[in-house]
Amino acid sequence: MNSHSISRPRPAAWALFVLLLILLPATASAHSETGGVGGFVSGFKHPLTGLDHIVAMVAVGLWGAFLGGRAMWTLPVVFPMVMALGGAMGVLAMPMIGVETGIALSGIILGLMVACAARPPLWVAAVIVGIFAIFHGYAHGEELPEAANAMTFAIGFVISTGLLHLSGIAFGLLIKWPWGRIAVRAGGLVICLIGFGFLFKWL
Repeated sequence: MNSHSISRPRPAAWALFVLLLILLPATASAHSETGGVGGFVSGFKHPLTGLDHIVAMVAVGLWGAFLGGRAMWTLPVVFPMVMALGGAMGVLAMPMIGVETGIALSGIILGLMVACAARPPLWVAAVIVGIFAIFHGYAHGEELPEAANAMTFAIGFVISTGLLHLSGIAFGLLIKWPWGRIAVRAGGLVICLIGFGFLFKWL
């Protein structure tokens, strides 16, 4: 019992750090990195420069925390792993249609999952998260600065993505309280609306 009480504050502590990182670039426009220095720092910053990416990645952590159990860590692990595959596809310029639409839909669907308190089987949730991760990864890979080292860029954006997931998990842990459950579901609704905003912008 003592070990559980010691481990619980850690996600919240991570969240405070991550939220500070998020607040700085959140107002930047999506997919607008110009003149980046490339490499690890560029890759780390890239997911933080687009609100469409931020809300989807936070939603993955939120949904995982809402589902609880293994889902809390499975979904945030599946997303960056599959996203790295999508990133490789983008770097290789493999043909893929509807990338921006897929990114917008990720915010809509993942936000709805949280807002509606959806509880599908873990494998279904992982498949949904993995599909959307491909679109996000492809966008990152496609926008890889020419001066960047592909490997260090990928490491940077995977770590950054993981931190965004942790912030979502930390917020999602509020479901332990009735008011927190309402706040988490409201957060999912906000993410869904942001997704709709990007969808209508691109269509």
